[in-house]
Amino acid sequence: MPTLFTRIINGEIPGRFVWKDDEVVAFLSIGPLSDGHVLVVPRQEINKWTDAPAELMQKLITVARAIGAAQVEVFGSERAGLTVAGFEVDHLHLHVWPANSMEDFDFSRTESNPDPERMEANAQKLRQGLRDAGYGEFVPEA
Repeated sequence: MPTLFTRIINGEIPGRFVWKDDEVVAFLSIGPLSDGHVLVVPRQEINKWTDAPAELMQKLITVARAIGAAQVEVFGSERAGLTVAGFEVDHLHLHVWPANSMEDFDFSRTESNPDPERMEANAQKLRQGLRDAGYGEFVPEA
């Protein structure tokens, strides 16, 4: 049975994508820690990050780094947070989000019902930031 993320990747469930390439996608989290919180996900279903091939982990980090830099720029945060948890969905994913303090790393503070219009505006803002940073070929229109 496909994972929730595979279903999002395949278009069976809507997602606000900000990055798509042959190996990796990134879309806004539905439970954000802050505006612009993104999940960076391999297309390949892998449960644990320790089971991922080194080359794939390298690619995930490269994409997360590009997204994190764009988040800092467009959301005006001090830095970008990065974590791999993996308990929410059995499909490897990296959380990347704008952060200004250690409080911003507290997953008990995730927003459970974010405003859809604000989420779409955040996705558009991040897509434009990624285009401006030179990653346009990987940024979907919506």
